[in-house]
Amino acid sequence: MQPEARSDRSAAARARPLVELLQCPPGTEALLNDSARCIDVDVGEVVFRQSEDCRGLYVVISGQYLRRTERLETRLTLGVARAGDLLELAAVLGDGRHTYTLSAQVDGSVLLLPVDALNRTFEAYPQLRMQLLEELAREVSRGYDASCQNRAPRVQRRTSGTPADRRAGLHL
Repeated sequence: MQPEARSDRSAAARARPLVELLQCPPGTEALLNDSARCIDVDVGEVVFRQSEDCRGLYVVISGQYLRRTERLETRLTLGVARAGDLLELAAVLGDGRHTYTLSAQVDGSVLLLPVDALNRTFEAYPQLRMQLLEELAREVSRGYDASCQNRAPRVQRRTSGTPADRRAGLHL
């Protein structure tokens, strides 16, 4: 892939600001605001576990959290979640099960938008579900791009001859 195409793709995959992502009409906005709960989390505490029923979308307010998953009997660290990150779109929009385990690395807090309130909001304002599906697609694209960068071959050309031969262009 050409560098220009990669940068265009990266720009399209950038996360949208949370305020834009959750924007909806005043009535449905009030439903989400009224149901939102702030959860204080202590260092080392697990916010949710992989494969448990998802309670809703999580927005990181403060702190730093580690995302881990287990796939094919292998434990993987997916990365760190920080303030402003929206978590568990796949679980809310998919089968309703958490896709990874989230644990606090430092004290912090998360905002929970409960799944029942989200479902009522989706019924009242279907466009919100579409906005979140688009963000999930961007999230998957960002993950794919990051994994491709991590797997890029690091090739170092081997040369023969002495340094003087290499400077003179006499190497094979």
